[in-house]
Amino acid sequence: MNTLSFPGLGIGEFELNEKAFLNVHWYALIIMTGIIVAVLYVWFRFREYKFKTDDLIDMAIWVIISGIIGARLYFILFKLDYYIVLPEDLGGTDSFFANLGESLRRMIAVWEGGLGIYGGVIAGGIAGCLVAKHKKMNILQTLDFLAPGVMLAQSIGRWGNFFNVEAFGGLTDGPLRMCSPTIANYLARHDYIEYNSTEYAQILSGELGVHPTFFYESMWNLVGFLAIWLIFVQIPKTKKFHKFHGQIFYMYLIWYGLGRFWIEGLRTDSLYLIEGVIRISQLVALISLIVGTALMIYSFVKLHRREENTLVKVLNREAIIAENEKKLKEEESKQKEEKNNGTNNKRETGVSKSKRKTKK
Repeated sequence: MNTLSFPGLGIGEFELNEKAFLNVHWYALIIMTGIIVAVLYVWFRFREYKFKTDDLIDMAIWVIISGIIGARLYFILFKLDYYIVLPEDLGGTDSFFANLGESLRRMIAVWEGGLGIYGGVIAGGIAGCLVAKHKKMNILQTLDFLAPGVMLAQSIGRWGNFFNVEAFGGLTDGPLRMCSPTIANYLARHDYIEYNSTEYAQILSGELGVHPTFFYESMWNLVGFLAIWLIFVQIPKTKKFHKFHGQIFYMYLIWYGLGRFWIEGLRTDSLYLIEGVIRISQLVALISLIVGTALMIYSFVKLHRREENTLVKVLNREAIIAENEKKLKEEESKQKEEKNNGTNNKRETGVSKSKRKTKK
């Protein structure tokens, strides 16, 4: 149970329980809610373009499983000093199996925290591309479907950090400051402030707090999702701005990379490539921003020159929908034919049995 307050917003102290019920954590429930909402969004896009529901189900299964595994492995990779248990970590025991068992337990214990969103996005994206290739779908178009869903899931999922009182930034006296004894103790434990210092006391009194960076990122993703959804999906007059496959995905890379780069710079719990020098998420965000911008510029140049290639394929909604409707009709016709053939075979079998009985 944590005590939390937002004095700048006039919200006094209230208690926050990490567990929703029994041993189920709010974090897990919120992450699952984000995943479900993202799948529903992609389902809506699949229906719009007349893709098969079975293809979405297959893709969702592989993307979700790969995303969770990828997010966990990403976090473990940069926290190996905690997840690789040495004899001194267990009171000096030299039992290989005891150390191995505790290492595996820590790696599997997702409920104790530790998911790297970039790992989830990368692994899930690769899985989505492989499924799309297997289903003979356009990979860039598939990424255009998935990217806004990921933004929506990230926006919702960040509220899991709120219930865990984590993913916050450094000290601030701004109106959105978040205050808690848990936060004060965390900052003191990690040498951002000293116990019983002026800053420590001010956090407890509400004069100082920390940046609620989970909220910043949640809102940043929500704004990005709404902009993409309204401009390229919902409003008929602006749909024409969606010119080519991959455009929405490139926008995701740019928008998320830009937001994550500055928000990560505020956080106090970042994973570092080089301790105190390079934050992993800021580096990946910068790469995402640069790659997304380069691909967007390249695509518009090729589009202007009317040159299509693997990375630039002009979007034609009507042709895609017509082709998918044709495939669905052919599949339905094939299924009916197989069903009729099966029924006829049963009838012929029944007639043959009747003839044999008559002869007897």
